[in-house]
Amino acid sequence: MRNKFTILAAIALLLTACSETKYVADGEYLLDRVQVKSDVKARDINTSELKQFVRQRGNARWFSALKIPLYTYNLSGRDTTKWINRTLRSIGEAPVIYDSLQTLQSMKSIQQQLMSKGYLRADVDVLTLSKKKKLRTVYELHPGKAYHIRNVGYNIQDTTIARLLDMDSLKNRGLEKGMMFNVENLDNERKRITSLLTNQGYFRFNKDFISYRADSVEGTTDIDLTLVLHRYRNGQITDAPHKQYTINRIRFQSGNADDSVIHLRPKVLHNNTYLQEGKLYSSSDLQSTYNHFGRLGAVRYTNISLREHPDTALVDCDITISTNKPSTISFQPEGTNTAGDLGAAASLTYVNRNLFHGSEALSIELRGAFEAIKGLEGYSNSNFLEYSLQTKLQFPRFIAPFLPESFHRKANATSEVSLLYDLQNRPEFLRRVFSVGWRYKWDFPNRRDRYQLDLLDLNFISMPWISDKFREEYMEDIAKRNALLLFNYQDLFIMRTGLRYAYNNGTYAVKTNIETGGNLLSLMANTFGFHKNDDDEYTFLNVAFAQYVKGDFDYSRYFQFDYRNQLVFHFGFGIAYPYGNSDVLPFEKMYFSGGANSVRGWSVRSLGPGNYDNEDGGYNYLMHTGDMKLDINLEYRAHLFWKLGGALFVDAGNIWNLRDYENQPGGHFQLSDFWKQLAVSYGLGIRFNFDYFILRFDMGMKAVNPVYKTEKEHFPIFHPKLSRDFAFHFAVGLPF
Repeated sequence: MRNKFTILAAIALLLTACSETKYVADGEYLLDRVQVKSDVKARDINTSELKQFVRQRGNARWFSALKIPLYTYNLSGRDTTKWINRTLRSIGEAPVIYDSLQTLQSMKSIQQQLMSKGYLRADVDVLTLSKKKKLRTVYELHPGKAYHIRNVGYNIQDTTIARLLDMDSLKNRGLEKGMMFNVENLDNERKRITSLLTNQGYFRFNKDFISYRADSVEGTTDIDLTLVLHRYRNGQITDAPHKQYTINRIRFQSGNADDSVIHLRPKVLHNNTYLQEGKLYSSSDLQSTYNHFGRLGAVRYTNISLREHPDTALVDCDITISTNKPSTISFQPEGTNTAGDLGAAASLTYVNRNLFHGSEALSIELRGAFEAIKGLEGYSNSNFLEYSLQTKLQFPRFIAPFLPESFHRKANATSEVSLLYDLQNRPEFLRRVFSVGWRYKWDFPNRRDRYQLDLLDLNFISMPWISDKFREEYMEDIAKRNALLLFNYQDLFIMRTGLRYAYNNGTYAVKTNIETGGNLLSLMANTFGFHKNDDDEYTFLNVAFAQYVKGDFDYSRYFQFDYRNQLVFHFGFGIAYPYGNSDVLPFEKMYFSGGANSVRGWSVRSLGPGNYDNEDGGYNYLMHTGDMKLDINLEYRAHLFWKLGGALFVDAGNIWNLRDYENQPGGHFQLSDFWKQLAVSYGLGIRFNFDYFILRFDMGMKAVNPVYKTEKEHFPIFHPKLSRDFAFHFAVGLPF
């Protein structure tokens, strides 16, 4: 351990010993730091946002502290003919030399931004502090008092538009007395009026036809404002009323060079076209047409051209549609790592994007996987084999009765039916899963929320063979016999319904899910007197069915410090309760903790429930499960260089059972004790961001361990031991 710390210390000394100003010439200064300060505290003056108008920001700092890219650059020698010097310079960052001209331009940009926010007498000073060859700049903002609107007037010079807008009604105005006189408020009103008119047939109208007259009131910070909407003008026409245009004819044509036929049914073309013949032109209908054709997997691109009839108020609409190749076949190999057991998998997928000439997508996936299981003794082999066949058919619309046509046209919807047959061959048992699902997914244009309704999801789980050793040790041995194993290693039928909701505005994200299973079957069983098995469970087709309710809530909040640094807070909570026909949750519905997306100081499925300690090994992945889960995470993310990013994280959480199971001592949730059972970890992560996907490597260390025998084991943050407390995770995508 001492040798490792010595090596790390030597690397740090090598980087920091190299002068930051090695390549700064005499008479020049290295721009060390940039600060933006304001002498006025106002909600609309955000110094962090104004910092983006500073043209020089200094060299990048990893985690806002270390100038590793600059240090790397300065490790290079001056002889650029040597490859090592060129390499160090290419992966590093050259020193940022202070430029007074760019500072002056930054001052003007910040001042203009303050004025656009309503601070018309804003001023900006720059203070420079230098030491040796380093220089720090401080932009000092003096916004002054904000200007407000005293009176608002509307001068609509087109009488038809004046009647349409009805500006005499105060409720139809976007500008009000007392509002701040800033560019955002003024521009929003121009956009509002422009949107209203372009949706009412004014095809040629744009916001340049709207201007403002502003008169300041002497001795005050008040503005008398008049909005002027001008009559139509162009190079030939100088003063004319604006025209309301009507769609005359809509024509479809193929954009494929080798095929003049559009392979989509006429009804599909009609349903996705929101512009209508004989109706007024509407810009929102035009955009909806683009959006809905863009959603169709069979469509590669769409182009809509509008041609005006001379001396009329009519426009023709030509919609050009280029389609994709209908069918593709892909092969995808992958590596797997399940709790340290390495393996490989491969999938062969066939996709038809236009099955019924309505952009219906059919996918058929054949997948095979192999995994070498470690630490399994007493069985004839130690390999895990899995084969699965999955078929999905997606319709780019709602396939449901009784929904109004208006809802069909407002929502971007997908209906999906799926079938899956999965064969799992483990040394201890054989498991078969057959599932059928029918679900809907939808969202709405210009909104950030998404919905999913799993209307019906049927799962039949069969255990055709269990080895004698497994049966004797875990299912028939009285000392080890427990409800979890018995329930999850028998044939089971799950019939569930669920609803999911997600919202993301870039600042915070919320995901919720609620599902229930077995209620309809339970009602039928009580009504029609279904048969009961030896465990007093109702059966359907001679198989016991699960009954439970489950809910999940997930919240993430993003704090963006600058373009390189971000802090993310995440909170996740889930709870599930078996009842009625079930005393135990199905294995697929249980929670687990640890792993790449949870408490990263533990490997996957190795933490909890509570302070339960599975000392005798055995089936850890099943025994480390629970009915309730809590995750709290804090992660600091920083862009380092090229495609490389870094992260520092702290995780806390665990799982618990709502019932007190005899074979999981310490796993029962109790309000007075659960906080003592929270596991805490910390660590460092590396991310490779390749735009389309992110490769993630996380190295976690235990900080507080709820399972312990000694004080050192309880608080490993003070007594770290790599062999006991370290966990490494590889994953694709961010943890939350």
